[in-house]
Amino acid sequence: MQFTTIEAGSDGARGWIELDRPDKRNALSLTTLAELAAAARWFDTMAAVKVVVVSGRGRSFSAGADLATFVTPDPDLPARDAADLGRAMADAVEAMQAVTVARIHGHCVGGALVLAAACDLRVAADDTYFSIPELDLGIPLAWGGIPRLVREIGPALTKELVMTCRPFSAEEARTAGFVNRVVPAERLDAEVDALVADLVSKSALTLRATKRHVDAITAQSVGTGRAWSDADSLVSALADPESRAVALAYLERFGQQG
Repeated sequence: MQFTTIEAGSDGARGWIELDRPDKRNALSLTTLAELAAAARWFDTMAAVKVVVVSGRGRSFSAGADLATFVTPDPDLPARDAADLGRAMADAVEAMQAVTVARIHGHCVGGALVLAAACDLRVAADDTYFSIPELDLGIPLAWGGIPRLVREIGPALTKELVMTCRPFSAEEARTAGFVNRVVPAERLDAEVDALVADLVSKSALTLRATKRHVDAITAQSVGTGRAWSDADSLVSALADPESRAVALAYLERFGQQG
């Protein structure tokens, strides 16, 4: 299937989705979000694919939402529809029949954590930089990120990481339960390949039954269904004077540090 900002394909039981904006550290543009959702739905038409690896080309998994989206929004797309694309993307990835494995390296920031959290399993290089800077940018963590993080790491740590915006290491992410494995960067591909080989040796029926069973249980305690309102909070923050002042101050500091 042809895309402009990602690459998707399959080889037998294994599929892949690769973010393909390496010059932008795979920032998640509106186009990328729509293409990720389309790729997820496309894989659901391919019964032979058991496992899909989600990765990023170049130096990073993803630097998160493309800030250019907020500076120059799409004039042909209503603000709320644009704000809701991330939630639609995460819901589509999470709903895939195939088991999804996030291959994480370099930077995994903001919305990229939501994409990773929508995957079933996560393997990270030991030098991966994680952060959730949304509040420093004057916006809430949207896209269904809050319930997904609560599900994976619990409410207290979710509040801390989202409210403080502090960066955290791959090892902390593993200890918290966000990633399944942390491996040396030079071993990342080999470890992901070994995990995929183990998974595809199982029957598709039992893999999908297990995935659905676990997802059904977690949906009862921390469901993502209420995340449809995330877009409203995001649009409100973009119009809030104090939130915009916070964002401008952060971007000014970031520019000075860069």
